[in-house]
Amino acid sequence: MKTIFLAIGKTSFPYLTTGIKIYEKRLQHYLSYQSVIIPDVKNARNLSAAQLKEKEGELFLKKIESGDFVVLLDERGKSYTSEKFAAFLEKQLMMSHRRIVFVVGGAFGFSEAMYQRANSKLALSDMTFSHQMIRLFFTEQIYRACTIIKGEPYHNS
Repeated sequence: MKTIFLAIGKTSFPYLTTGIKIYEKRLQHYLSYQSVIIPDVKNARNLSAAQLKEKEGELFLKKIESGDFVVLLDERGKSYTSEKFAAFLEKQLMMSHRRIVFVVGGAFGFSEAMYQRANSKLALSDMTFSHQMIRLFFTEQIYRACTIIKGEPYHNS
């Protein structure tokens, strides 16, 4: 199964890009992983928050296939420990889905259409982080989950 990480807008800070690349390279050893970055919505400054969420949702939905298992990274999602997230990931990887797609929304979150399409919602923390920082945190957590699944020492080192 392929694991896709879908986000909108480029990462602006080099230190985040560097960190993300480190974990993406490590992930290649464990699973088929691809990060897909959708360009920012044009003229976003002229749109209300609701309009921007709708436009972003349309762009996301164009990248999501009918057989995908879609997980929104959302503050109202379910929180897991690293071990329980690893168990969740392992379970999904053994299912018959062609792809598991983790989605990070823009600054205002997701459209209603995205919530309707989602199979699951995941909260990384009760705290709020920028959608750019979440990219690094999530990439590290998916790497950590893979090492837990394989019984490797990264998790406890």
